Amino acid sequence: MSDLRAALWSSVGKKLLTGLTGFLLMGFIIAHLLGNFTLLIGQEAFNHYAHFLEHAFHGWLVIIFEVGMIAIFLVHMAAAVTVAVTDKVKARPVAYEKKEDAGGASRMTLSSKSMIYTGVLLILFVIWHVKSFKFGGALMIPDGHGGEIKDLYAVVATAFSNGWTAATYVVIMLMLGLHLRHGFWSAFQSLGLANKSTLPLLEKLAVVFAVIMAFSFLIIPVIMFFNGSPHPGGH
Repeated sequence: MSDLRAALWSSVGKKLLTGLTGFLLMGFIIAHLLGNFTLLIGQEAFNHYAHFLEHAFHGWLVIIFEVGMIAIFLVHMAAAVTVAVTDKVKARPVAYEKKEDAGGASRMTLSSKSMIYTGVLLILFVIWHVKSFKFGGALMIPDGHGGEIKDLYAVVATAFSNGWTAATYVVIMLMLGLHLRHGFWSAFQSLGLANKSTLPLLEKLAVVFAVIMAFSFLIIPVIMFFNGSPHPGGH
């Protein structure tokens, strides 16, 4: 076990962990975005989507998923920070060689230089996001089938009817795009799935992916801000 821990927390192991957890987080981002699009369909669609997630497998699905995501976030953050800070400081004598392997100094961008800062910002945002919406005090309303359901749509719509909240989400989603701009192709490289011939294509795909994700997420609070807050319990 100690040998496995040492291997995983070696310089190479941490890069592999960063790449693997990065892919898992990108998968989560895509799945979360698809779920969030039900907000644009309407109150009933989003409330039933949220109800399904909360009650699937007697509530265990969301618990297992949330615990897993917390673990992935923590591993990704710890591995990425130590690789970017501790290991690079120790490897200072061979820094130029490492830069060449990463694609050369010309690939240094605002996105790559700000990865630690945008990463920490996104972690703080996730905490605030979960606190605001998961524990937002949703009211119970009729589900249309003789039962009741949490009106989580009203919680989200009320939050996004506030200009400062909507604007904050827009800025954070731009930071997400900036993070993904570098993180996308870097995840491939960390897992040994990229080389000098494929990196240019992966960098172009990274820009496309980052723009699509950031725009798709930020358009939701913008649309809901202009739609206004629904009446409590309304359909």
